[in-house]
Amino acid sequence: MLAKNVSGAYCKILKGNPSMSTYSAAVIIPTRGGASKLHYPLDALEQQTEKDFQVIVVIDGDIDDSASVVQRYIERSTLNLSMIVFDENRGRVAALNAGHNDADADVLIRCDDDLQPAPDYVVKHLSHHRGEKEVGVIGIYKNVLPDTPYARFYGRYRDEKFRQDAYSCPSSRQWVYWAGNVSMSRTLFQQLGGYDERYRLYGWEDVDMGYRLYQAGAKIVIDPHLATRHYVAATTTASRAKRALYSGAARNIFVDQHGSTALGSSKPTGVWGVAVRAIAKLSTETNVKYVGNAIDTVADKIPPRLAEKLISLVVESASYAGITYPQRAQKNF
Repeated sequence: MLAKNVSGAYCKILKGNPSMSTYSAAVIIPTRGGASKLHYPLDALEQQTEKDFQVIVVIDGDIDDSASVVQRYIERSTLNLSMIVFDENRGRVAALNAGHNDADADVLIRCDDDLQPAPDYVVKHLSHHRGEKEVGVIGIYKNVLPDTPYARFYGRYRDEKFRQDAYSCPSSRQWVYWAGNVSMSRTLFQQLGGYDERYRLYGWEDVDMGYRLYQAGAKIVIDPHLATRHYVAATTTASRAKRALYSGAARNIFVDQHGSTALGSSKPTGVWGVAVRAIAKLSTETNVKYVGNAIDTVADKIPPRLAEKLISLVVESASYAGITYPQRAQKNF
């Protein structure tokens, strides 16, 4: 099976030599501004039933003294813990690649800095990598949301639907769910050339990797037992719409690289589609902030179904605006 790496070259997927690594697994945690949440994964990783693993935290420009937080764990913890600190913001993909490339392990596990893994997290990831076939393993998020209007009328319902859709998804489409709780072999990561650094801004570096794994012939597995608590950052309509805007823009990079066939049409249809496209024309980062905050203010005073529809309209139109007007999303998270 031939796989295309990020340089455009093709490589053959081969099994590596697992005896050459120091650890069975490496957990890579990319972070920026994560000082207040790194305790979620680090505390949880201290409690793992599996002990033969290392942890690498990659700080993408230290804006909140995250390095001091990690250093305290290094000094007091039993974890095989190290950190890489960038002098400046280089983006999530650069952080992911630095951590994955630094790992001295057979299996590489991406664990984002707002996840709280269960005690059997590492052992469950490892269990999928014992066969002869290369595997990409996905654990779905279980979003933990504060009691905000966004959460009550949209976030919790959408979170549950997202998991249901993922678990019922055909095997040929499971790669779409590649995100921040995933694992692959070190050999496969290296042969694919890592995460694609063309995704400099927010989003889609994960889906791109999932697709390249699938195209390379790796078996993609979504394990319901790896569903992991996720202390989600987007807790308001405004913050969720902003991420949708940036994610929509990043989708264009995927289409440029792989074509639109893999994803299908992005154009919303019907009466709802007309509304989404109309609002998208006005959806800038500033506008979605003001409109999102306004909807959250009135959400408790209007029928719940209407509140859900208004939030959905803001989020979906922001996403379509990112696809149609990608120049509106030019900052970095």
